[in-house]
Amino acid sequence: MGRGRRVGKQWGLGLLAMAVVAGASACASRAVVPTWDPAAFREHDTLEFLTVGPEEGKHWSTVWLVVIDDQVYVRLGSKAADRMRRNTTAPLVAVRIGGREYEPVRAEETAAMAARVGAAMGEKYWSDLLVRYMPHPLTMRLQPDAAA
Repeated sequence: MGRGRRVGKQWGLGLLAMAVVAGASACASRAVVPTWDPAAFREHDTLEFLTVGPEEGKHWSTVWLVVIDDQVYVRLGSKAADRMRRNTTAPLVAVRIGGREYEPVRAEETAAMAARVGAAMGEKYWSDLLVRYMPHPLTMRLQPDAAA
């Protein structure tokens, strides 16, 4: 076997090992959070939000989250941002986090927080080293809807 094939195979095994570790971390069980509690959500890696598209109907998207100043923020890639912008129930979504589903939750665009959210994502998620270079056209704050 040539050196190039060995290096390529080792590199592939390294990526596989990283994927397994990342998957195990993402699947690690967390304590159920009984009420909307941003401080308790800090330990969670992802949340899911439900949008309703005009053509596709209901869709759950899974995204990373950070908590800054006791507020929950998400940074959305192009597909998730497009779904959020086409959401027929906007600005309201349902959110799954901490073993519970919360509804209605208000999703508010917070472009002024994009840099702080990006920096917090970089501190929380090691793989943001690569992800940060992908487009993230929408930064949002999520909070229970006061009108509900």
